[in-house]
Order: sequence, then structure tokens, then C-alpha cells
Amino acid sequence: MAEILVSSIVQILLDKLGSVAYNQQVFFVGSVKNDLQKLERILNSIKAVLLDAEEQQLHNHQVRVWLEQLKDVCYDAEYVLDEFEVEALRREVTLKRGSIRKKVCNFLSQPKSLAFRFKLGQKIKEIGKRFDEIAASKDKLSFKDGVPHNRINLRRDRETHSFMAASDIIGRDRDKEAIIKSLMQSGDGKNASVIPIVGIAGLGKTALAKLVYNDKRIDEYFDLKLWVCVSNDFVEKKMIIDIISSATDQKCSDMNIDQLQKVLRDVLDGKKYLLVLDDVWNEDVKKWVEFKSLLLGGVNESKIIVTTRNSRVASIMSTMRGDSGGGYHLQGLPYDSCLSLFIKCAFKEEDKDPNLKKIGEEIVKKCRGVPLAVKTLGSLLYPSNDENDWKYVRDNELWDIEQKEDDILPALKLSYDQLPPYLKQCFAFCSIFPKDFEFDSLFLVQAWMANKLLHSRNYNGNEELEIIGMRYLKELVSRSFFQDFRQLPGGFFTFKMHDLMHDLAVLVAKNECAIVNSPTQFISKNVRHLSFFDDNTFEGGLPSFLSNLGHLSTIFFPFDDVKPNQSFIESCISMFPFLRTLEIRYSDIELLPKKLGNMRHLRYLHLGENNRMKTLPNSICNLQSLQTLSLEGCKQLQELPRDIRYLISLRTLLLSTNQKRLPEKGIGSLNSLRFLQISSCGNLECLFEDIGNLKALRTLIIVECPSLVSLPRRVKELSSLENLCLWKCEKLNLSWRMEMEEQDNSTRPHLRTLSIGGLPQLIELPQWLLQCSANTLQWLAMKDCPNFIALPESLQHLETLQVLRILDCPKVSSLPQDMHRLTALGEFGIQQCPALSERCKKDTGEDWPKIAHVPKIYLDGNWIKSN
Repeated sequence: MAEILVSSIVQILLDKLGSVAYNQQVFFVGSVKNDLQKLERILNSIKAVLLDAEEQQLHNHQVRVWLEQLKDVCYDAEYVLDEFEVEALRREVTLKRGSIRKKVCNFLSQPKSLAFRFKLGQKIKEIGKRFDEIAASKDKLSFKDGVPHNRINLRRDRETHSFMAASDIIGRDRDKEAIIKSLMQSGDGKNASVIPIVGIAGLGKTALAKLVYNDKRIDEYFDLKLWVCVSNDFVEKKMIIDIISSATDQKCSDMNIDQLQKVLRDVLDGKKYLLVLDDVWNEDVKKWVEFKSLLLGGVNESKIIVTTRNSRVASIMSTMRGDSGGGYHLQGLPYDSCLSLFIKCAFKEEDKDPNLKKIGEEIVKKCRGVPLAVKTLGSLLYPSNDENDWKYVRDNELWDIEQKEDDILPALKLSYDQLPPYLKQCFAFCSIFPKDFEFDSLFLVQAWMANKLLHSRNYNGNEELEIIGMRYLKELVSRSFFQDFRQLPGGFFTFKMHDLMHDLAVLVAKNECAIVNSPTQFISKNVRHLSFFDDNTFEGGLPSFLSNLGHLSTIFFPFDDVKPNQSFIESCISMFPFLRTLEIRYSDIELLPKKLGNMRHLRYLHLGENNRMKTLPNSICNLQSLQTLSLEGCKQLQELPRDIRYLISLRTLLLSTNQKRLPEKGIGSLNSLRFLQISSCGNLECLFEDIGNLKALRTLIIVECPSLVSLPRRVKELSSLENLCLWKCEKLNLSWRMEMEEQDNSTRPHLRTLSIGGLPQLIELPQWLLQCSANTLQWLAMKDCPNFIALPESLQHLETLQVLRILDCPKVSSLPQDMHRLTALGEFGIQQCPALSERCKKDTGEDWPKIAHVPKIYLDGNWIKSN
């Protein structure tokens, strides 16, 4: 049963009502202030019992109905209060457009303003009456004030990471050896024998496949290794592209199927390969036979590993002999292995209380040998030494809910139940993305922000929303809700959700979030977040269910095989006035409707990869609430809207354009901007000189701008800049001098991460970059700079540097003399730098003493030191 969460929404309303800034915004609506103050008092009385109510809802239908009614009123109240904010922003822009006092006074007194005040005042009174009724009915339900006694405090500082070492996988040695033995057996005359690994979700099929895939014996036995995640869709063309991408750097997404088949045969020709097809669901024999025929280019000793939950899939694909013809059936971990895993996750090294260990043994028995369930519950209990907390997990009645054989959601649901309310909503929101979706931390945080899911824990509410969002992500990571991390420039990362975690998210977000796969699908009228993943949805026009979703807040079209048309976009504008998040990627739209500017509540607009779009309507600049705008991959965009400077709330901008130069008094006037990415701009020769006005900018990424010659000199004035990435800009020259001595230290950039790659003009690191970041730089990565000669001797002054990577810089032949002074350096990596690699060989290299103190050293594909 989906859980109704209201406490976070109530807190949003209270934060808004109680803030000084908000009271100033509504000052001009003086007659409403008393109603707002009364509303605040009622909400505080309701808040006091919410945690108890949310816990009772699983057993008490009346409480559930009460929470549903409360949630509806809260959402309506939030939309009404948002109107004040939107109006305040509109007035601010109006003042910027004209400074004549008389003009402003006339504007403020015009009938439209009076009508607005009257209309909002009436809505506030109506909302107040509804809250009065809710508050009166709560007294009949006998709620208790405060936090239920059996909730576990999950706050902790420990974090997980994406690296999967063999030592992290417990109890699979026998399975690993059995799979490797099968892989190294001679073939039975068939090209590419298939070995399925079969088991229920959460058993560690993918982890076992990775353990085998990364074994040194596999590297020596096979000429080529390939990894493809198949997931729900067994699409021949996509799989061919993924295989080619796994083997080469060749871009082939624009090729037809015949061209792809030829490239695939060339890739496999004469090679003994290992192909892993991870997470296969296809039960269509014909599809598999047709696809396998394309894999005949390799020699007979080639092998294919398939991971699947479905025994029928394994039976269709397997070529294994004898009784194991249906594949290698992965069993649950033995109890002892599960217990070892649980102890590793649940106990601090120095503290293994025997009483807790005994309770833990009983918890492990109920996990049924599923590693993910063991790890999740172990992580849940890690911060607590209270026996009552451990017994609560052991005895919780969710364990007694009847399950199917392959269903462990109750075990995972328990971890969800212990999350703070603010994390519950953020996790549930992730259910609108499909299984195996690769999340980008930047965009997920922005989507959370747009939907008011981020709350400052500072009393003054002045904590950066982006920082709050990243903290939320790390908290969910620490509880094992996400996995498969990949680091990106600027401190961002991509990640995925385990299938079970996705199932859990769908369970708890039911009626609040939905993925649309059919035009006839039932969608609850209460749904507020919607995503589309089937192009057939629009074959007969607009789906009928859309007309019932009056309070829709989110619409996503994140994939290239589902393309909304002009009619749908126009319908969104008219049907969903409270829409906050709209993502329309990969569409064929050439021109957005001018009425897009009427979407006053829109905070997140993603228009990435719309390759036919050449212009944007200037009305888009009326979206004063807009916080995120992505035009990434819109390579035909001829120019930005002339009034873009009036997007006064814009915090994140990703831009691709066909322009040669970006105009002054445009982007440089966006004072709220925190993140700026300029990418895939083939003609761009120079940026805007007033970039120095962006005093709030924290991240600047410039990627694939081959005509860009230099950076504006006012880059040195970006006092908040923390992350700088310059990538694949062939003509970019950073060698010009930028004097910093005359500049006050508080007005300089203070970089934390610096990533430079694909810059053939780069000979040495600019001193101005190192000089302004000597006490702050933590991450320095250099890649594919063929003329880069050497790291500067001043590197020794980077006392906070933690990670240093030098990749594909063949002219770098030695390390600075005093590198041993980098005492904070925890990871050092070298790849494709032949002379430098030779000098850094363990014990024998001349430069080894300079780096011997570094705990982790990566040298040409191997970890030669990892303490």
C-alpha cells in the first residue's frame, strides 16, 4: 500500500508563512495577513500529530482518509501561496524594465493588480476554511504529539562509493569459479556459447558477473570483453550500438541496421570474445535467434554470459549441457556468508556488542539469503547501538506480510520507513524514471528543487538549495538506495537504482507518481508527477486521462523514442497551469509556442537534444520562477532570446548554440546563476566579457567548443567559482597572463575541482589557476593534452589536493621535485604517459619516492598500491 506523506508539505507551507521575505512579499495584501497568520497557527497544531498519523495509516482507514484530505488541501494551499511569489518576481522584473517612478506607481495601482489581490484573498479564505475542518476532525482520531518512540535516528556521516572490489563481495567464490570454469571449457562446435546466470532480484547476479568479468584469467583467455545492460527492452539496433560502443569509441547512432551489422562483424571478426548481457527479460525466441546470428563473427571459443531473473529466458538463450541447460541458477547466500555481510554493514569495527549480534543473527535469517536485503538492513542499523531499535527491526510486522517467492519488498520497505520524511519524498519521486535509468545528480537535484522537496536545516533558511540536494543524495547513498556511481567533472556523478529499490519506489509513490506506457492506462487523478516511455501513447491524440490531472506538477519525456508533438505542448500550457517541471528532450519541435511564457510556476525546463529548434520565443523570458533551463545539444539554436537577462531566478543553465559570440548584458546579467555549461558550440569563438558579474556562479563547464580561442579576462572575478572544467576545445589557449596580485583574495575564484582535457594548445598549467586555489583545490585531472610538458613546481603548494590524475599526456616525463609535500593526496593516477609511468614504477622508478606516501596509486590500468 502506498504511503501518504504530508509532513514535508506542511513544513514547506510553514517555512513559507514564517519567513520574513515571504511576509514582505504579501505586505501589499494587508487584508489577507490575518488569514495567513491563522493558517500558520492551524498548520502548527496539525504538524504536532503528523508523524503519529503517518505511522497509523497502515492500520487505520479513517486516518488514511484524513491524511489524503489534508494532503489535497496542502497542495492547493501551496499553489495559492506560490502565486504571491510569482507575482513578486513579476513586479521585480517590471521595475528592472522601467525606472520611472510614475510608471511604476501607475502599474501598481492598475485594475489588474487590484483584481489579483482580491482573487488571492478569496482563495486564502477558502483554504483557511478547509484547514479549519481538517483540524477539527483530527481531534476525533486520538493522535499523539511528537515522534513515534520506535523510529531510529539514521543521521550519520559514513558514505559509500561506487568502486566494487573483489573483497566487497562475500560468499560467491564457489559461484565465481564455476562460471569461470564454464567459460574456459572448449566450445561444443557452436559459435558463442551462452551461460545464463539465473536468480531472483537482489541475489547479486550482476555482482557475480562483474566478479567474473574482472578476473585476470578472463583478461588472459579472451581477446575482447564487452558489457551491455539490456534491461526491459530487447531492441536489436540498440544492442548492436551498445556492443560497438563497449568495444570502440566509434559513434554509430545515426547508422542504419545494415551499416551497424557490418561494423559489428568487423569488431568481432576473428576474436575470441566474452559478451555479458546483463538483466535480460526477452522471452521472444525469434528475437534472440535473429540477434544471436549477428554475433557469428567471433571464433568458436567465444562466450556470452546472460543475467536474468526469468528461467524461461535462460532456457531460450542457454547452450549449457546436461541438467544445467537452463543456466547457472544462483542460490541465496549461505547463512554464514549473510551474517558476515551483515556484521560488516551493521557494526563499527571496534564495537560488536554480543547482544546486538544475537538479534542480528535473527534478522539475517529473515533476509532469506538475499544480499541486498542483508546490506540494506545492516546499513539501517549501523548508527544505532540501542537494543530496542534492533528488536524493532527484528519484530516489525512487515516481515509477516505474505510474499511471493521472489518478493523482498517488505525488507526494503522497512528501510524506507525509517527515512526522514524529506528523504522519503525525494526517493519516491525517482519512481517516475524506468528501471536501469542512469540518473544525473545535477538534474535530479534540480527536479527535486523545482518541486519544493528540499528544505534548509539552517534557522535562517539561507543554505544553498543545491548543497541541500547533494546532501540528500549522499544520505540516500549511505543507506544503499543508489548504486553504480560514475564521477563527472565538477563534483557531479551519475548513478542507478537497483531493480528492487525501483520496485520499492513505485510501491511507496503509487497514486503520486506514474510512468505512462499506454494511452488506455489507468492514471489516478491524484498523480502529480508523470513520465512517458511509449510513443504509442499519442497515436490517437491526447490520452483521455490527462484531462483529469488538474494539479499535475511534473512531465518528463527523457528518451529519444518518445517524441511529444506541438499539440501536446500547447495542451500542457492550457491544461496544467501549475506545472513546475517540464522535460521535452529529443523532440522534432522546431518552435515552441509563445504561450509557454504563461506557465508562471514553471521552475525546470529541459529542452535538451532538440536538434531542429533554431529559435526560442522571447516569451520564455516571462518565466520569472524558472530555476533550470537546459538547451544542451540544441546545436541549431541561432540565438538566445533577447530578454534572457530577465530570468532572474535562473540558477542552472546548459547551453548549446550555433552563435559565434554570446552577447553582453545577456547571460552575464543572470545574478542567481550557480551552474553554467556551454557545450557543443561549433562556431563559438568568444564568450561574454561581463561573465565577471556572475558572483554566485559555482560551476563553469566548457565542453566541445572547437573554435573558442580564449577565456574572458573577467573570469578572475568569479569569486564563488569552485568547479572549472575545460574539455575538447582545440583552439583554446590558456597561456596568457592574468595578474592576480592586485586583486583582493575575497574576489578571486577558489577552485575545488579543476578538470582539463582535449586542449592541444596547453603546454603548462596557468599559474593564475593554481595561485587562486592553493588552499582549496581538492581534485585536479589532466587528460588528452598531447603538448602538455610538465606539472609545475608550484604544485607542492596545493596543500588540500586529494586526487591527481594525468591521462594521455605523453610529453609529461617526470614529477615535480617536492611532490612528497602533498600530504593530503589520497589518490594518484597515471595512464598513457609512457615516460612518466616508467619513472613511477613501484620501488624501481626514479619518481617513486615522491609518491610512495599516497595510499592509492593507479598506473596504466592497475592499482599498484591501495592501502
